[in-house]
Amino acid sequence: MKNNRRSFLKKLGLSAGTAAIAPSVFANDQPNIQFLNRNITWDAAEPIRLGLIGAGIMGTEDMNTALRHANVQMTAVCDLYDGRLESAKQKWGTNLFTTKDHKELLKRSDVDAVIIATPDHWHKQISIDAMNAGKHVYCEKPMVHSVAQGMDVINAWKKSGKVMVVGSQGLSSLGNEKAKELLAAGVIGDIVYAEGFWARMSPEGAWQYNVPADGSPKTVDWKRYISNTTDREWDPLRFFRWRNYLDYGTGMSGDLFVHLFSSLHFITNSKGPSKVSSMGGLRYWKDGREVPDVLLGSFDYPETPEHPGFNLSLRCNFVDGTSGTTYLRIVGTKGSMDVKWEEVVVKLNQNAESDDPFMKEQAKLRAASGQEERAKILPPRETSYTAERSWKGAHYDHFGNWFNAIRTGGTVVEDPVFGFRAAAPALLCNDSYFQDKFIQWDPVNMKLV
Repeated sequence: MKNNRRSFLKKLGLSAGTAAIAPSVFANDQPNIQFLNRNITWDAAEPIRLGLIGAGIMGTEDMNTALRHANVQMTAVCDLYDGRLESAKQKWGTNLFTTKDHKELLKRSDVDAVIIATPDHWHKQISIDAMNAGKHVYCEKPMVHSVAQGMDVINAWKKSGKVMVVGSQGLSSLGNEKAKELLAAGVIGDIVYAEGFWARMSPEGAWQYNVPADGSPKTVDWKRYISNTTDREWDPLRFFRWRNYLDYGTGMSGDLFVHLFSSLHFITNSKGPSKVSSMGGLRYWKDGREVPDVLLGSFDYPETPEHPGFNLSLRCNFVDGTSGTTYLRIVGTKGSMDVKWEEVVVKLNQNAESDDPFMKEQAKLRAASGQEERAKILPPRETSYTAERSWKGAHYDHFGNWFNAIRTGGTVVEDPVFGFRAAAPALLCNDSYFQDKFIQWDPVNMKLV
């Protein structure tokens, strides 16, 4: 079985041979299951010393994942809350340099690169400051807080010569890579439509994060936190549950749609949509938040040299009482692909015949009478590509790609140009919702029309 898998994957690898995939691959009646894996050996001879800016939930996950790589160490951490700085020393070592001022961290000679996992409204400035200080950057998505900020980051990156990657980890997933390969090989035909869905039904999933009992102006540098936005009195919810507020977060689309845009653009080689619209509402989590908990987005992708014209529909629901589903589905003229980071399920609607005896007999009678055969709805043929259990995951590989680019002077897929093109339609989805209008976007030149 392993030899068969290896042989199949070799034929369907990231090589020119993929173009020879034929529908006969999917001809068995029962669903096929093929296994995916990636065995990469990165050169880890050169040490990389990391600083973490923003040591909350995602920053902690990022750093723990980064430290799984060889010859990577953590030397410094910045956060505006004392509790996180104390926790960082407990988790990663009492010798860590700690500060509430990111510029103090960036001055240090024992920091080669930084992970930026702050609230969204600080992504732009800290990324620019870090690259100007000669540091490589891993910035959590979305890359910026508004479309007006995108070119500032891109220009700073180009000037710096440093490696910056945006943290939509799915771009380093086996699922996305296989979907990209299959679409290019014409397995599902030409793309005509895509849809994505995020569903949650829990306080944590809806951003009702824990508010520490000791959170106060004495333990939090509130003035620094709000220094680049609206001046307000201390509000623990705006600090610890920042995603719910427009001054700091980017709502459901900036948090979740951006992952779907990143995957879709990677798979299709698209630069983005030209028209954006959205609607939704606050249906359940009426806790003072300023953003909806149900959001629907519609996007028009024009025909380009990279792909045919198609439409995209995205949904996000924090009031979901059913599945908790997350997926990206790409629909073509021959079938569809359900794409997840660890799996791709291909369903084809060609080369299938009905097993219904009645339908077979009717077909014979039509043929005997010379009647034109009626169009049929055929059951799909299904093939599933699933990651081997030994795969270390998209998050691990995303950091591996970044570290490798730092050490070799190479590039990453999700650089600031790609990251901005994924962030922009997500941010414009918010603008469409709050302004109640269609928004025109130039995805090539990355500007509003």
